[in-house]
Amino acid sequence: MGSIEVIALPGIPEVRPGDDLAGLLTEASDPRDGDILVVTQRIVSKAEGRLVDLAEITPSAFAQGFAQRWDKDPRMVELVLRESRRIVRMDRGIIIAETHHGLVCANAGIDASNVVGESMVCLLPVDPDASAGALRRGIRERTGADVAVVITDTFGRPWRAGQTNVAIGVAGMEPLRDYVGTRDTQGRELRVTLIAVADEIASAAELVMGKVENVPAAIVRGYAYAPADGRAAELVREPDKDLFR
Repeated sequence: MGSIEVIALPGIPEVRPGDDLAGLLTEASDPRDGDILVVTQRIVSKAEGRLVDLAEITPSAFAQGFAQRWDKDPRMVELVLRESRRIVRMDRGIIIAETHHGLVCANAGIDASNVVGESMVCLLPVDPDASAGALRRGIRERTGADVAVVITDTFGRPWRAGQTNVAIGVAGMEPLRDYVGTRDTQGRELRVTLIAVADEIASAAELVMGKVENVPAAIVRGYAYAPADGRAAELVREPDKDLFR
């Protein structure tokens, strides 16, 4: 595999609740069999109506206390708490939470960027893997192309500065490539190598989508992924194997 293409899909209009997202993506692209369609979580959540007006949120006393101490919006703090299964760390005005999906990220994935409305914020999809599956079926119905789909979000990383795109929803491909049992160039057997290819695809696509360019989707072409009924949930480390839990 000598090269792959990462193709931005500009021209997608502002997505609103109830929009036919598969139709909008089809109009903006020319998908081929074997392509990987990479889509930001933001437009998926918008189409699914996962928007909340902070004006409708009444913060608890706990949320008010934390917000006052760190100069935060108490309504946002309250919403983060509601969208969290577990608070991993809550300090210095930062909330690292485990979402109901099992994802560990800042603010339970809630964000106001690229959302129309002064007090509107966007939540993660209820089931990102199901959302990816629906988009995959929608693309196939409209074009006949058999593509994989990766839904992305931007996460920070322990021990590393900066954020990177990761896969939170996957359909049509194995999200991990397992090298355990194979041998390296020196003949040594690999024992633990498990590559998160869906995350790598998400990060590669972000290079052409950006955060302020209004390009919420891209196609990765030429990567020989393993077709499968994969899910991004497979990328979440099991609690009994998490040394930092």
